[in-house]
Amino acid sequence: EPPPEPGSTPGAPKVYLETYGCQMNVSDTEIAWAILQKNGYARTKELGEADVVLLVTCSVREKAEQAIWNRLQHLRTLKARRPQARAPLRVGILGCMAERLKEEILHREKLVDVVAGPDAYRDLPRLLAVAESGQQAANVLLSLDETYADVLPVQTSAGGRTAFVSIMRGCDNMCSYCIVPFTRGRERSRPIASILQEVRMLSDQGVKEVTLLGQNVNSFRDLSEVQFQSVAAPGLSRGFSTVYKAKQGGLRFAHLLDQVSRIDPEMRIRFTSPHPKDFPDEASVLQLIQERHNICKQLHLPAQSGSTRVLEAMRRGYTREAYLELVHHVRDTIPGVSLSSDFIAGFCGETEEDHQQTVSLLREVRYNVGFLFAYSMRQKTRAHHWLQDDVPVDVKKRRLEQLIATFREEAARANAALVGQAQLVLVEGPSKRSASELCGRNDGNIKVIFPDAELEDAAKCGAPGRAQPGDYVMVKVTSANSQTLRGVPLCRTTLSRAAASH
Repeated sequence: EPPPEPGSTPGAPKVYLETYGCQMNVSDTEIAWAILQKNGYARTKELGEADVVLLVTCSVREKAEQAIWNRLQHLRTLKARRPQARAPLRVGILGCMAERLKEEILHREKLVDVVAGPDAYRDLPRLLAVAESGQQAANVLLSLDETYADVLPVQTSAGGRTAFVSIMRGCDNMCSYCIVPFTRGRERSRPIASILQEVRMLSDQGVKEVTLLGQNVNSFRDLSEVQFQSVAAPGLSRGFSTVYKAKQGGLRFAHLLDQVSRIDPEMRIRFTSPHPKDFPDEASVLQLIQERHNICKQLHLPAQSGSTRVLEAMRRGYTREAYLELVHHVRDTIPGVSLSSDFIAGFCGETEEDHQQTVSLLREVRYNVGFLFAYSMRQKTRAHHWLQDDVPVDVKKRRLEQLIATFREEAARANAALVGQAQLVLVEGPSKRSASELCGRNDGNIKVIFPDAELEDAAKCGAPGRAQPGDYVMVKVTSANSQTLRGVPLCRTTLSRAAASH
């Protein structure tokens, strides 16, 4: 008889994973699952079937944590209603909130059986075994070197044509508003060899787009190869500074990007999130983006504020002027680049004038994509120790709304400039709103929607047919708003061919 499917051992305990927060957490969910799968667990998408429920949590804002407390109330009911015949339901909190609030989580609800911080996922099988004996189990030790380099995530989504590859963990920047260095620990980079192995594996599985992921990708340094340990630290551009000493040695992000982009000419490469301070003057990363047809002409440049005074209070390491100079340099080096950014409204001490400077920065730069939030004070951060969260909630809300409205106006203008142009779109699948339309993203990471129709193949190698997820389609843009482009499909093609004809 045929062997059972991997991970479907009869009687294997079933684990249900639920992810909150950033893309890093989505990646961590797959790491945790890969470790559990090796240890005889099966995964379920049905909450009712689960023997273990694990929430991968976020601490970046108050709202994210509140969602978890609310979810725990729901799980309490589920636990209470579980039939006596079944083993008790075990609940675990993983990730940033586990790190930040270990004691409170264990005591407040007495509902949580397992608490595991971001560097403790290898310990999950042991923690769950302890929980099975009826005791609470926790491990929130942060590590200086854990990168899960040898844990290759299990690709779960069948139609998955895009994937995220984690290249480093933690952060050393210590921006005053940010909890990440405290929940995810010190910065450490994964060896390049293991990253390349994972990207090759994804390429073999037919993945067409990989995003390299880290809290601060462009300060990447692989120290695993002895001969590169004494390389000089790159200088920062004029007007940028760090809170830590320049770091010697290691293979840098430009080297990694170069290697990754050579693996598969039909695979798009993106990366997030870089820090504006880590684009040194020689700008090899920017040159690579400009030269390689498969590295997307898209950059995430988190500004956070447009006011030099606020940026200093945030300890971002640059002024408004230095940031704008970088933007101009990026646009000169990579014509047609698409820019995205993060902004915080109502940080400690922000005046109306500071806020207006952020509004004017949004106007001046005109981002294609934006992530904007009201400030939420977090314990342990520098701001919590030294600054006053003195902008009233209603003022934060009003300022945030004004930032969002400004961003949308400018993004709509930026996108309108693409009307009439042909854009290469990587098809992701049917559009959410209509089964007769397909949805994908262009090189600049903007969503493009177009009718699902019979298409010629530009390479003339395939018969006419409908585009499938993972296909590249040339789409002529007919209309645009701040979020989306719409258009008519011209033909199916390949990434290399589209680049050659550009």
